[in-house]
Amino acid sequence: MVSRSRLKSVLTGLALYAIAAAMISYFGVNAYTGRYGLNAQQELDQEIIALTAELARLKGERAQVEHRVSLLRSDRVDPDMLDERARYQLDYVNPHDLVRTNPN
Repeated sequence: MVSRSRLKSVLTGLALYAIAAAMISYFGVNAYTGRYGLNAQQELDQEIIALTAELARLKGERAQVEHRVSLLRSDRVDPDMLDERARYQLDYVNPHDLVRTNPN
């Protein structure tokens, strides 16, 4: 009877160590490959770089649009800009303009 209880205690100890090793392995693998792991951090860094570049491009585009809008403000209208926008929206052409068509 003594050998069975000793075998049981040894197997219980081994089972606890095996469960602890499995849990440590699980969390270790998730720390490396999980949603917020080391690999995911590299992908997030690349995405941050790409989005930062896109933000800079969009800020430049916005500055250009704001400049064009400022030229159309009522207190200081640029006649050339007003003429260009009116012709574009109304689809008119001045008889003295040279019109080129693209065969696309």
